[in-house]
Amino acid sequence: MSGQNLSRIGQNRLRPFERAPRPMVGYACDYAPGHETGQHRHPRAQLLFASAGVMRITTEAALFTVPPGTGLWVPADTRHGVRMDGLVRMRALFLRADAAASGPSLATVIAVSPLLRELILTVCGEPVVWDARGPIRLVAALVLHEIRRAGTRPLSLPACSDPRLLRVAAALIANPADPRDLEDHAAVAGASVRTLARLFRGETGMSFQQWRRQLRMTEALARIARGELPSRVAVAVGYASVPAFGAAFRETFGTTPATAAPRAGTASA
Repeated sequence: MSGQNLSRIGQNRLRPFERAPRPMVGYACDYAPGHETGQHRHPRAQLLFASAGVMRITTEAALFTVPPGTGLWVPADTRHGVRMDGLVRMRALFLRADAAASGPSLATVIAVSPLLRELILTVCGEPVVWDARGPIRLVAALVLHEIRRAGTRPLSLPACSDPRLLRVAAALIANPADPRDLEDHAAVAGASVRTLARLFRGETGMSFQQWRRQLRMTEALARIARGELPSRVAVAVGYASVPAFGAAFRETFGTTPATAAPRAGTASA
């Protein structure tokens, strides 16, 4: 993401959600493909969820891919930017500090169960200041319960800061199928193979091969979520055969590409 900030119009639109007296409020907005929010932060924690479309979210620590069926927990005051991959129907929650205690301490991709999905949509259908004595208070309590018990998903990629690593990362993000090894990248990055290998370990906690594999798998899931055929996705992320791609996908996500694909006729709210 660029260094631009959320527009003043966007800030004004979100301010009521950031100051609402309720423990949780829902925010609904549809975004055009390619829309970018710019880097910004909120005084309240968020659960960013899209009922349709894929969100690419950056923080200072990581790059996140968030397809339908998952959500990104963003703690309060975490600087982040969102880019919409295709048409995105964002249905997000803002949580007051007491309610946010139900979520992780770091930005984390969590699984959004069918129940949690419907609860999010219900909260998003309520006014910013909903009836504190009405049944919606029970829905909000159930949302917090579901957030506490939600599993996490391996859809983050550690960010890089060293300029030499950034050149390598940019090339791979632009083309996950890039077959070049670390030696080839070293020539472009302006560093020795040993230096790049050390930087990858030091900054990301991963080897170059592990980082690239994680990138390929997160990109694969995003493409599967958009409805692309597994055979095409395999080629796009650098696998020579569909069986090899399927095995790597299953090892990473515990399911097959076909199972992860969106169901035909699934309604989006």
